[in-house]
Amino acid sequence: MKNNLSCKNNLEKFRVDKGLSQKDLANLVGISVETVSLIENGSLIPTLRLATTLSTALDKKFGEVFFFC
Repeated sequence: MKNNLSCKNNLEKFRVDKGLSQKDLANLVGISVETVSLIENGSLIPTLRLATTLSTALDKKFGEVFFFC
């Protein structure tokens, strides 16, 4: 049986709501702007550690930012 579960996120929405650019968020958590962009557009699924760090930086619960469907 094939698993078709995919990870989605609200990273861009919450980043913009907080008034941060991709560069601001990248600098805040110590990653590249490219990594932020790849996560936002769904091309990269972050590690659990990075996803938690990003959620914390945005003052959101993990499940508000990242979810599976």
